Parts: sequence; structure tokens; C-alpha cells
Amino acid sequence: MSRKSEPILVAYYSHSGNTCKIATLIHQAVGGTLHEIQPEVPYPKSYNAVLDRAKQEIKAGYHPPLQPTPDLVTSCDIIFVGTPNWWSTIAPPIATFLSEHDLSGKTIIPFCTHGGGGLGRIDKEIRKLCPHAAFLTSFKIYGSGGQQAESEVSAWLHRLGMND
Repeated sequence: MSRKSEPILVAYYSHSGNTCKIATLIHQAVGGTLHEIQPEVPYPKSYNAVLDRAKQEIKAGYHPPLQPTPDLVTSCDIIFVGTPNWWSTIAPPIATFLSEHDLSGKTIIPFCTHGGGGLGRIDKEIRKLCPHAAFLTSFKIYGSGGQQAESEVSAWLHRLGMND
């Protein structure tokens, strides 16, 4: 049975555009609502400055305030959660998003883009922030996935029973 008929949210944070690309491919395949999570104070454009800020925030367990958005979570049963792998874990805006919503009873499907670190501790951290949610198999892809991104996302969604 396809889960595609259930209300779906594809929520993601993307700094470089890689995670946005994958979120868009997922949204195109499964439908639902596509939502970009944005911190109130954007991260710097400089790669090294982003690394420094992210490292400090992660080390401190800081959850940056997010730009206001409508409640998109309540009406969704399935939530794809996309993040870049920063220092082997979720980007701080994702930590904020997850900690601000009660995702009990929801099905969470994590996905990440990375520069060589794979999933790192991403699954573990998301599960810790959503202890009463169900989880399906995560997806990871190097960078933007290049020309194989669409076929890799499609194959993953097929394994999950999320597309035809």
C-alpha cells in the first residue's frame, strides 16, 4: 500500500542549495507541502564562517530562532526532514524545528546531504528530539548528488513505498 495518499510535509534546511535540491526531488515525487526552514539570522555566505558558527552552536546545544511560519506539522502524518551534515549531526535550525513541534505519532523520514561524513549522528539526534515518532529508513547523498540524484532519490522512495 502506498503512503503517498497520507498528508506529507517535506521540511528542510539548506545552506548551499544541496539539501534544497534533494528536498525538491522528494516533493516532486511524493507531493505534499515543501517547506524551507530558515533561521531568523541567516548563516554567513563564507564557508569557513558557517563552519565556525555551526560548530559553536552545535557544541553549545544552541537552537537558533526560526523565521515565523504557519503550522504545517499538525495536519501531516509523514514528515521528511532534510539537513546538511554539519559536524556529523543535524544543522541547528533543524534542531530548533524538531524541538518546537510535538511529532508524537508522526512518521519521520530523515535525509541528508554531506561532504563525506554520511549520516554521521543525524538519525540518532533526530530520534532523540522526536522520541514518540515512528521512523523510516534515512537517505544520504554526497553533495547535490550530481546527475544520479533523481534516480537515487527515486530508488529510495520506491524502497519506502512512497512512489510508484
